[in-house]
Amino acid sequence: MAGTEQLASRSASLRARLAISPELYRRVTLVAVIALSLIVLTGAAVRLTGSGLGCPDWPKCYGRTIPPLQFHTVVEFGNRMITGLVGVIVIAAAGLAFLRRPYRRHLAILGVLLPLGVVGQAVLGGLVVRYDLNPYLVMLHFILSMLLLDAAFALAWCAAHDRGWREPSHDRLGTWSIRALIPFGQFTVLLGTMATGAGPHAGEHSGQLVKRFTFEGTNTLSWMVARHGAVAAAFGVAAIVVWWLDRRPNGGERRASRPLTVLCLLLLVQGILGFVQYRLHVPAGMVWVHVTLATASWLTTLWAVASAGRLAPRARESEAGVAAPASA
Repeated sequence: MAGTEQLASRSASLRARLAISPELYRRVTLVAVIALSLIVLTGAAVRLTGSGLGCPDWPKCYGRTIPPLQFHTVVEFGNRMITGLVGVIVIAAAGLAFLRRPYRRHLAILGVLLPLGVVGQAVLGGLVVRYDLNPYLVMLHFILSMLLLDAAFALAWCAAHDRGWREPSHDRLGTWSIRALIPFGQFTVLLGTMATGAGPHAGEHSGQLVKRFTFEGTNTLSWMVARHGAVAAAFGVAAIVVWWLDRRPNGGERRASRPLTVLCLLLLVQGILGFVQYRLHVPAGMVWVHVTLATASWLTTLWAVASAGRLAPRARESEAGVAAPASA
């Protein structure tokens, strides 16, 4: 009996020594968001420098552990190495969620999604190389990156805010309007990836043959850019309308005022940049900035949704409405 108690005491002491504070874990999740954002940008750089097939095999490069020192090879293999570092970071975010004290189950669930997603990215990246940068696979690769950002942002936000840190919102119109920006933004990003897949930056360098989207023949790029631009413009108008709804005199709670303001400004810059880059025949540097701003816009959209918060149940709202005259 004494031995059992001693073993339990040692186990409790070990758990106490390994315990992670909420503040430290919050910092780890923030690093995970930054790392997953970085991998989106380095992946875009691989494509825009024509280095998508810099290493024609996977996971090695030209059958070697250390790749030859050539520009496209170094860019592609460097992105793989960064992916490995990101993998270490997200594994830390997942594992430390179980050591955080107080323990919160939903943080552990969100944390586990990150390394699973990175493994999926690695497998999908191998398929992208194997099938010579098939545009559908490349598009899926980017979409999975954005989904990973969703999970990482949710983890970071939940780690930074305890449950019940503020009252639920009673602004149903404003909150649902902000949430509606999510599918709108996702569709805009999807069309953007398709426009890139139809353009001159398919990821290959001289002497390589990589497929592009050609469902409209030689006019596919113009066709996609026109539709992407129209949807992006509509997304910008929707963001402005939602910004006004959040600040409206009667009923607006202004919880998401700051992220919505930032989002509107980012979309304005995106629109100008998108128009200019198309007129200049999509130079690679401007496309990379466009992808960077798109990533920032998506994170800001998630910030707006998170800031709007949860909605109060309708029953509670009804009770509040009945109680108000009585208290007056």
